[in-house]
Amino acid sequence: MPAIKCVGILTSGGDAPGMNAAIRAVTRAAIYNGIRVKGIYRGYKGMITDEIEEFKTQNVSNIIQRGGTILKTARCMEFKTPEGRKQAYDKLCEHGIDSLVVIGGDGSLTGARIFAEEFNMPIVGLPGTIDNDLWGTDITIGYDTALNTIMECVDKIRDTATSHERLFFIEVMGRDAGFLALNGAIASGAEAAIIPEISLEKDQLAEMIETGFRKSKNSSIVLVAESDVTGGAMGVAERVKKEYPQFEVRVSILGHLQRGGSPTAQDRILATRMGVAAVDALLDGQRNVMIGIQNDEIVNVPFSKAIKNNKPINRDLLNALRISSI
Repeated sequence: MPAIKCVGILTSGGDAPGMNAAIRAVTRAAIYNGIRVKGIYRGYKGMITDEIEEFKTQNVSNIIQRGGTILKTARCMEFKTPEGRKQAYDKLCEHGIDSLVVIGGDGSLTGARIFAEEFNMPIVGLPGTIDNDLWGTDITIGYDTALNTIMECVDKIRDTATSHERLFFIEVMGRDAGFLALNGAIASGAEAAIIPEISLEKDQLAEMIETGFRKSKNSSIVLVAESDVTGGAMGVAERVKKEYPQFEVRVSILGHLQRGGSPTAQDRILATRMGVAAVDALLDGQRNVMIGIQNDEIVNVPFSKAIKNNKPINRDLLNALRISSI
């Protein structure tokens, strides 16, 4: 395989704290190894619209502490077509880009896998998503910051819940994964978490109320994953109003608060390690792999496995929440 001479970097999908730290690490690791770097703005869309710029060390100075992504992100329907992808490939060739680092979630990595197969281009992915739902890595870039944001928000809501003796359902992000809801509930001392992984097995709301989860408390907080499977916080609250009218219920949807903010130390370190590892992987001739971390060791995970396999919830955490919320 010919030597890598110029790597393109892009961020795609939902933004996640730590993406800038990853961009910085990839850029500087590439330059350190004598590889040119091109920043691609607005994800796959920027490949088609030619929003591509040469990156030097100074382009990524003073960004490690910033939330969001300096490269921006955008949806791109054209990239979902063979014609759009061919247009994108032609633009990359014009810029001399012979490899890519794609930072994003499973949708972004799915696009990367298809593109790599069609044009035989070496692509390495970094798991940038607050949902923590990519298989093959213990943690994703942005997850720790989002979890800390949830904890801080729930701490504040608890003051009101306690003052008014209410039952609060707080909706958190995560799409079809309950990692933020479950770990957010443990970290904030919430009474329960309603997550899609368990909703498929049993009626969590009925079980929670029938076991008398409020028997020793005047107020309660329950975190709910935003998934269609759970019905979200509004859906759960409506059920409570109909089936358990004795409770005074309030709903709070944290929304995009969870995506923003300066990344935690953990996310900055994780993104930096993964960014350096992405360049190492390209230099080693790796392609179609996502950089993951398992037991604090960097691993290369094939796109096909990272995207296809469902990441399981740790059942020990469910037990820890149940016991600690008595």
